[in-house]
Amino acid sequence: MSHKHLVAWPRHALIHTMPWLIAGLGFVLLVTLMLAVSVGTIGIPLHAVWGIIANHLVPGFVPVDWSPGRDSIVWEVRLPRAILGAMVGASLALVGAALQAVTRNPLADPHLLGISSGAALGAIVVLLHTGMFLGLITVPLFAFGGALLSTAIVTGVANLALATNASRLVLTGVAVSFIVTSLGSLGIFLGDPRAAHTVIFWMLGGLGLAQWAQLPFPLLALLGCGAYLMANARNLNAMTLGDESATTLGLPVARFRLLIFIVCALLTGAAVAFAGIISFVGLMIPHIVRMVIGGDYRRVLPLSALLGAIFLVMADIVARTIMPPQDLPVGIITGLVGGAFFILLLRRNGRIG
Repeated sequence: MSHKHLVAWPRHALIHTMPWLIAGLGFVLLVTLMLAVSVGTIGIPLHAVWGIIANHLVPGFVPVDWSPGRDSIVWEVRLPRAILGAMVGASLALVGAALQAVTRNPLADPHLLGISSGAALGAIVVLLHTGMFLGLITVPLFAFGGALLSTAIVTGVANLALATNASRLVLTGVAVSFIVTSLGSLGIFLGDPRAAHTVIFWMLGGLGLAQWAQLPFPLLALLGCGAYLMANARNLNAMTLGDESATTLGLPVARFRLLIFIVCALLTGAAVAFAGIISFVGLMIPHIVRMVIGGDYRRVLPLSALLGAIFLVMADIVARTIMPPQDLPVGIITGLVGGAFFILLLRRNGRIG
């Protein structure tokens, strides 16, 4: 299944409808964030949540009628966790949408193309072997390097094997992902056994280590790479028509695809560095958006980012509340939901892959 059959909405409909869709999903995201901060093993009323946030933003703005413990839970634990979840969900959804366009394969996502595995390998090297010798930026820097290296290997092997069509490119990514994942497992085996438990939990995907000091890194990656992708939405539309058609329209296909891979590697590296490997978000969310509003990437990209943020924050709420007081890795929840969606997608279109 390619995206050629998805009819873009008329320009006038796009102009008039998009602000309402974005505003609606933005409101849902805000409500979801507040719900994520409110619920948990210790429930905190929404009015207290708003008061705590307001008091930290503008000290003395509201009378303090909550305990220091609740203040710490909201501001130091749950709010940065919810914000990180929103940023990671938006990043992974954008990556999935962009990769599905440039590969013209509906199964493409950062996990299946080996980008997540490469980012994980880079982070494992830092966490278990080299240490944070560059400060907080060490993990995201190595994660980006690993993601970029994995991307380069996938494209290089695909070109060497003349596997340049969409399906074979995905299969190449899966093969490279297995190899890189094995190297990551070897890194865990050879690392400090005392830190292995934390790394394994991180590899399953989790937001529990979120800190305010870390949030600028995924935020900058999301803003910069997201802006680039949205500025090239028309080019992504052209890529869905096929390489020959895109070339006819004046697009340097090979160069543009390489740039998209690099941007996706940066986004994935930033996400994996702070949240671990969270699968299927990049696969599911763009499909859901295209089912509702069509295949025009001027719509698909911003709405995928918002829906991806909402989905991952909601998944993290489930992960925190399904087995209290245990903190279930959010990657388990997204894997269960994504696996079911994957099966439904295959049933809906038997030509996939």
